[in-house]
Amino acid sequence: MSGVASSRPNGGTVARPSDDDARLAELIARRSEANAGWFAELADPLARLCHRMAERFARGGRLIAIGASPQARSDVRHVAVEFVHPVIVGKRALPALGLAAEGGELSAQVELTAEPDDIAIAFGDDAETAAALAIAAARGCLTVAFEPIGAECQLVPPGDDPFVRQELAETAYHVLWVLVHVFFEHRGLLEGRGAGPVHDTGASSFLYPFLAERERDLDAVLADVRDSVLMKAGEVGELREQTLADNAEQLAAAAAELRTRLDAGGKLLALGNGGSATDAMDAVADLRQPPHGWPSRPALDLTEDTAIVTAVANDVGVEAIFQRQVIAHGSERDTLLALSTSGGSDNVIAALAEARRRGLATIAMVGYDGGRILAERLADHVIVTRSEHVPRIQEAQASAWHVLRELIEEAGR
Repeated sequence: MSGVASSRPNGGTVARPSDDDARLAELIARRSEANAGWFAELADPLARLCHRMAERFARGGRLIAIGASPQARSDVRHVAVEFVHPVIVGKRALPALGLAAEGGELSAQVELTAEPDDIAIAFGDDAETAAALAIAAARGCLTVAFEPIGAECQLVPPGDDPFVRQELAETAYHVLWVLVHVFFEHRGLLEGRGAGPVHDTGASSFLYPFLAERERDLDAVLADVRDSVLMKAGEVGELREQTLADNAEQLAAAAAELRTRLDAGGKLLALGNGGSATDAMDAVADLRQPPHGWPSRPALDLTEDTAIVTAVANDVGVEAIFQRQVIAHGSERDTLLALSTSGGSDNVIAALAEARRRGLATIAMVGYDGGRILAERLADHVIVTRSEHVPRIQEAQASAWHVLRELIEEAGR
């Protein structure tokens, strides 16, 4: 997406941004403005919601994520895995589960599952999800939603771009997951628990009086959490801009090649582990059931079939769970999209190698310094998000995928 030259009136030339550069700048600006404005408004409600969620967890409650659409399913699964399997050292595993369309009618699932101390978090604005959320509320659950569907706490992203709205929602639930833990470090601030000394300093209290401060100042802790919300939103805003700008040419080239292969009858195969598996779900959903009246395009989610994944993992090994599926489904007309925060997962690398042997095009979205995938050029197109913070990497990768998805449709114009 480099600039092109235009003629000056005096016969000289001046660099002029290409149409692609202008389009990318527009996509970045749309995200940056929405991110900054929304989290400035949302910082206080998010901080207070973290406190209320911590109270529920302390009483034995669970987080129940619900959603009916394919795109909502990816967020449902993402929330659940983040709370149950925290990737940040020192964060406790918190009980969470996801209820999505493959389990049947959402209302029936919530009716069977929800308990009064639970937290229900909903994705999507469809009637089925709204009805299920209402059942959770009637059961006594704290209800949260990213659409105006009657939740007690409604965190509704601005604008009408479904991609940007999803990216903002993902950052918001990552923030909830990280900052709810702050209140476990101040357990005297949780409902039903008395305030007490943070530390029993004994005879040394005259030397270190601050160590014996009592946990009474909820407003001070909330203020710290609000500041942290704004800090994290600023971090992802900068990282998103950096990821999209630094990888502009890779994104354009990947979109053009993927469009060519799709037009020739090929399909996309997507994969990842953990939170990256849910990003693969989202990529496939955005191709199969796209917004904006775009045509549906063939795609397979290699994380989707638990029977295949667990059979291969049990009988052969985790390293082969994606490679075996590339052997089964991949053809030389296809493209493999691999998502990895580390850039070094063995099963991702094995799948990329198999894809190359079979003539597939390969696209990788990776974090940190790109890992082995970038260092050893294991994919044709490598989009690097240069961060060591897993939630921020995933949020920036969501933006990179959504921009690539738009460029796929624009590549044929």
